[in-house]
Amino acid sequence: VQLQASGGGLVQAGGSLRLSCAASGLPFSTAALGWFRQAPGKTREFVAAISWSSSSTISADSLKGRFTISRDNAKNTAYLQMNSLKPEDTAVYYCAARRDGSPYKLNTGYDYWGQGTLVTVSS
Repeated sequence: VQLQASGGGLVQAGGSLRLSCAASGLPFSTAALGWFRQAPGKTREFVAAISWSSSSTISADSLKGRFTISRDNAKNTAYLQMNSLKPEDTAVYYCAARRDGSPYKLNTGYDYWGQGTLVTVSS
């Protein structure tokens, strides 16, 4: 199983980025997908998750309205659209997959992890 996160980079505060997570080697269309992030010196935190059918999504309360998770099962890819970025959003962003098709907030509930992509937001 491979999860390849991409789309990170350097962006100014107020800007946008869209992260992608390309999956292979797992039954993507039945798996729930999640995004987490880890800032320097901090623990990994939940960002958003989406069910296998896209019928259910959950997001961190602090990020609602700015970050949106989506997926395209035909492309085996999940996305994280990030708008109105702030310097405190700077972190390595990880995508994760769980065989259970329902979204989940805790990182312990995920079976597979990608390598992460760095997002840096300058002020």
